[in-house]
Amino acid sequence: MSMVGNLRKVARLTRRSRARVDLSHPARSPLGSSVVNCVVYRDGIRRPGTDTVEEALRQVRKHGHDFVWLGLHEPTETEFARVAELFELHPLAVEDAVVAHQRPKLESYGDVLFAVFKTVTYVEHEQLTATSEVVDTGEIMVFTGPDFVVTVRHGSHGSLGPLREDLEAHPEQLGRGPSAVLHAIADHVVDDYVTVTDAVQEDIDAVETEVFSPRGSKTADAGRIYQLKRELLELKRAAVPLARPLETLSTRPLRAVAPEIRAYFRDVADHLARVTEQITSFASLLDSILQAHLAQVAVAQNEDARKITAWAAIIAVPTMVCGVYGMNFDHMPELRWTFGYPLVLGVISTACFLLHRNFKRNGWL
Repeated sequence: MSMVGNLRKVARLTRRSRARVDLSHPARSPLGSSVVNCVVYRDGIRRPGTDTVEEALRQVRKHGHDFVWLGLHEPTETEFARVAELFELHPLAVEDAVVAHQRPKLESYGDVLFAVFKTVTYVEHEQLTATSEVVDTGEIMVFTGPDFVVTVRHGSHGSLGPLREDLEAHPEQLGRGPSAVLHAIADHVVDDYVTVTDAVQEDIDAVETEVFSPRGSKTADAGRIYQLKRELLELKRAAVPLARPLETLSTRPLRAVAPEIRAYFRDVADHLARVTEQITSFASLLDSILQAHLAQVAVAQNEDARKITAWAAIIAVPTMVCGVYGMNFDHMPELRWTFGYPLVLGVISTACFLLHRNFKRNGWL
C-alpha cells in the first residue's frame, strides 16, 4: 500500500476513534446514546458543559446571543421527537432526518434551514477487484436556527468531532453564529469529495495503465472497470445534487445565514464545481478505457481465430491425402510402387511447410 494510502487509513481510524470518544458519555442526556455532544457557545467560546439539552437551550435563550450545537448519531424516531419538540423543527424535516437516504438538498422553514449533505470516504484496498468497495457514503443533516445547530449523522464515517475542534480553535469564525457552523460542515464535506476524487483517480490511472499495457487484453478485467463506474456513480450522486443548495446559500439572502457568510459558501461552491468536472471527465475516461479494452479483446479473439484457421488449413493437407489413400480400393495410383509411401509423406510435408511459411509471413501464426 502507498504512503498516501497509509496516511488516509490513519486519518480515517483517527476520526472513528474520536467519534467513539464523543459517544462515550450518553448518560449526560435523556435522549439516549444518540447524543454525540451538546455544547453552548458564546462569542465563539465554548461554555462549561450542561447536563441536558433542555438546560443548554434554556441557557442560550436566557442570554440571547449564544447558540447551542447539538450533535446526534443515528437517533431513533422516539429520541429525535424530543429534539424536534425542543427546537420546534418542522415535521417534514424531522421525518427526513430520522429516515435518512435523502438526496443533498436545502429547505427553508421560516427561520430554520434544513440541509442534507452526502458524506463520502475512500475505502482502502490493496488491489482493485470486480467486487471492491471504493466509495462509502453516509449522510449529515443540519438544522440551522437563530440560536441553535442540530446535526444528525448517519453512517460509520463523517465524524464532526475534528471539525468542532478546528472551529473552536478559531473563535472569531465560530462567533459569527450558527451559519458559520453550516458553512464549516459544507466545506468539510466538499473537502472530503476532493480527497476521494483524487484517490479514485489513482485507481482509474492504474486500470488505464493495465489496459494499455502490451498484455492488456489478457491481464485487464472488464469487471474492475464496471466496478469503478458503479463507485463513481455513488460519488456523483453525492456531489452533483449539492450544487443547487450551495448556489442558494451563496446568492440568496436567507434569514438563517449571516450576510458575511455567503461569500464563504461561494468558495465551497467553486470547490464542488471542480469535483463535478472531475467526475464527469472520469466517467468519459472510463467509457473510453472500457471501449479500448473491448476492442483489444475483439482483436485478440480475431488473432486466435486466424491462428486456429491457419493450423486447421495445415492439418487439412495430411487429412485429405491420408483420407484418399485410406479408402481401400484395389486400383489406386502408385499403390504397389516401392517409393509411393515416402513420396506421399514428402508431398504432405512440403505442402504443410509451404502453408506454414505463408501463414507466418502474413501474420496469421
